[in-house]
Amino acid sequence: MPRLLAPDEPPPFEILNPNAASPWAINCDHASNRVPRCLGTLGLSDAERARHIGWDIGAAAVTRGLVARLDAWAILQNYSRLVIDCNRRPDVASSIPERSENTAVPGNIGLSAEARLLRQREVFQPYHAAIVATLDARAKAGQHTLLVAMHSFTPIYDGVYRPMQAAVLYNRDARLAKALYHRLCAEPGLVVGDNEPYHVADDTDYAVPVHAEPRGLAHVEIEIRQDLIADAAGQAEWTERFARLLPLAAADAGVIE
Repeated sequence: MPRLLAPDEPPPFEILNPNAASPWAINCDHASNRVPRCLGTLGLSDAERARHIGWDIGAAAVTRGLVARLDAWAILQNYSRLVIDCNRRPDVASSIPERSENTAVPGNIGLSAEARLLRQREVFQPYHAAIVATLDARAKAGQHTLLVAMHSFTPIYDGVYRPMQAAVLYNRDARLAKALYHRLCAEPGLVVGDNEPYHVADDTDYAVPVHAEPRGLAHVEIEIRQDLIADAAGQAEWTERFARLLPLAAADAGVIE
């Protein structure tokens, strides 16, 4: 059977703090812009893969910071969203995009069903199986879980400037998201998006509708503007902010035990 990942390449995910005692569980679906060696560069330059189309800039660093500050469990996806997007259902076109934003991805054009299945089998499925296993184990142990999906967004998209520094996203259950929104809005000088510049939907997201909502887990999808977390100072600032505000928001929403 063909292989996508060579034995000496990183596994599809990294788990941080596997024995975390706190209720916080964080998934970072777009933590890396790494591409498996057998796929070359996907026909893109290093500069193109370093853009938002390749990963969520700064999201992994903030996730790592929150693990330390909140005693959180976290999982980071080790390969680029251009290989396969772990926040999309495998049957949608954006799962393995032939075009991302305004950039064609030559290495994704005209893939066979077998090539698509290979990426699902070696990257997407193990990543989400690890999330399911952890959530099942925590539930069996009676450990309360609050799920945070960590992302970042571009300051300009399609020529339009986005004024918000951060955003909270949600779908059917807005308890934690709304409480965090109000806490963020109370921070001096912040403009905060409420289900913008994106919103959670069944056909554009995976973690929230698949892992959080069916289990009844209170949750929030966080977006931070990438220019604010592109360096260590910004990452530290936003880590401190969310480490401080998330527990307060959970208390406000009545979702923490």
